[in-house]
Amino acid sequence: MVTPLSGKLALVTGASRGIGAATAEALGRAGAHVILTARTAGGLEEVEERIHALGGTATIAPLDLTENDSIARLAEAISGRWQALDILVLNAAMLGTLSPVPAMDSKEFARLLTLNVMAQQQMIAAFDPMLRASDCASVIGITSTVGQTPRAYWGAYGCSKAALDMLLLTYAEEVTNISGIRVAIVNPGATATKMRAKAFPGEDPNTLKQPSVVGNEVARLVIEGFETGLRIRVEG
Repeated sequence: MVTPLSGKLALVTGASRGIGAATAEALGRAGAHVILTARTAGGLEEVEERIHALGGTATIAPLDLTENDSIARLAEAISGRWQALDILVLNAAMLGTLSPVPAMDSKEFARLLTLNVMAQQQMIAAFDPMLRASDCASVIGITSTVGQTPRAYWGAYGCSKAALDMLLLTYAEEVTNISGIRVAIVNPGATATKMRAKAFPGEDPNTLKQPSVVGNEVARLVIEGFETGLRIRVEG
C-alpha cells in the first residue's frame, strides 16, 4: 500500500510518551520510517510496537540528549545507514520547577536550558547535512504559549521556549534560499500529557485534547507542506 510518506525518514525526540510518541505514531502510520529517541528504552519499545501494529516501521535509539557526544554519536549512526533525513521533530524538553524568577534554582535552570535549547541547536547542527540532502525536509519544533506570553512562575520554561522559537526561525531564514528545508513551530496548546499534569495537578485531563490530535496535525503539515517560518497553535 502506498502511503503519503513512503520512503521518508523521520527522527522524533522525546518519543517515548505524550506528544512525541503520538507524533511518531502518526508519521509511522503515514509511511515514514521513524527513528525514536528518548531516555526511556521501555517507553520507546512500546511506541515501536504500536507503529509496527499500524503497519509502519521504526528504529529505537535510547539516549540522553544532554550527555556528552550523545547527539554526535546518534548522527553518526544514522548517517551511516541513511543518506538523507526528511523529517526532524524537536519535541524533547523538561518543565523544571515552577517558581518566581528570584527563586529559580540556578543548577536546575542550567539543566533546563541545556536540554530545551542547547541540545536542540546541537540536533540541528548534527543533522543539517542530512536535512540538506533531502529534496524537501521538514524541521518542526514543539513550543509553548509561555514562550511568547509571560506567565508568573513559568520564567525558566518560558525563556527556553522563547529561545527555541528564535533558534528555529533564524535557522529557517538561513536555509530558505539554499536548500529544501522548511521549518515550522507548533504550539500544542493544552494537551493531556504528563508534563501538563505536573504543571496543573488539579486539572481534569478529560477536559483536554489527546496527544494524538497534535501528532496528527504535525503529520498533516509534513504531508501537505507548509511555508517555512510557519507558527501554528493546535486547537481542539
